[in-house]
Amino acid sequence: MLHHRLNGRSTLRALLLASAVALAAGNIFSAAHAEPARIEAPAFASDRLSVEVMGNGPDVILIPGFASSREVWRPLAQRLAATHRVHLVQLAGFAGEPWSHGDGAFVQPAVDELARYAATLNRPVIIGHSMGGLAGLMVAQQHPEAVGRVMSVDSLPFFSAMFGPTATAEGAKPFADQAAAGILGADAAGFRHQQEQTAVGMMKTEAARPAMVEWSMASDRHAMASAIREVMTTDARPGLAAMTTPVWAVYAADANGGASAAMADAVWGREYAALPGVKLVRVDDARHFIMVDQPERLGVLVDQFLAD
Repeated sequence: MLHHRLNGRSTLRALLLASAVALAAGNIFSAAHAEPARIEAPAFASDRLSVEVMGNGPDVILIPGFASSREVWRPLAQRLAATHRVHLVQLAGFAGEPWSHGDGAFVQPAVDELARYAATLNRPVIIGHSMGGLAGLMVAQQHPEAVGRVMSVDSLPFFSAMFGPTATAEGAKPFADQAAAGILGADAAGFRHQQEQTAVGMMKTEAARPAMVEWSMASDRHAMASAIREVMTTDARPGLAAMTTPVWAVYAADANGGASAAMADAVWGREYAALPGVKLVRVDDARHFIMVDQPERLGVLVDQFLAD
């Protein structure tokens, strides 16, 4: 959920309609990496997510964002698998993953299942993008014993704070309902056009945009509508002050088409202010999908985060 402009109803709606970087992004950035051996996931069955596991070592869970494929994390996962056991999550309903819950709840059940999976591991690190970053924060708040540390990548504890500092979950409900209705009501051609426009704001890397749109088109509309409605009205800020899990919040700035550095600094500083010890790190020349626009820079930050 990008912040290329941080005001206005249409802007927030565009941010929250972000979809996935697909296999093309992996192709762009993973050619130099040998494919690591994949191993079977621990015995775990869920209708809310699936997990692919690769490598051996300390556990790292990678969570994609709204309508995103796990492929968004593939290049980083391939590199980390040389020294870590990497758990690539795919959330149900997104990018072709089956969805069986109609218009039912999305976010909290996914958080519950992520926590259940994390509990089968040894206090894993969670790295989540966008909505995945929010889910990581919520797992750490609700099940701190199950998580070692969290990195949120271009994610906020309350996304509707992009409306402004006085925004509330209750006040965001009408806009959340409107965003959900827009997802459900658009015909295929209109929805594709919407996603194509959104992709421009989501990433600078033009070659990855078409694939991003395809993952969005492959997502279940009911899952997307439920997820967008809940993300826009979920405020994890009240739980920040009591958190003991170390957190890094990495965020993007782009002087040419994205958020200015000053604006991004102000929003992320304000929204994470209550979190003790949080490390805020800005990545310049990137839009919402930092792992696509600045993969090497993000990789360095992940290495530092894991070694911290």
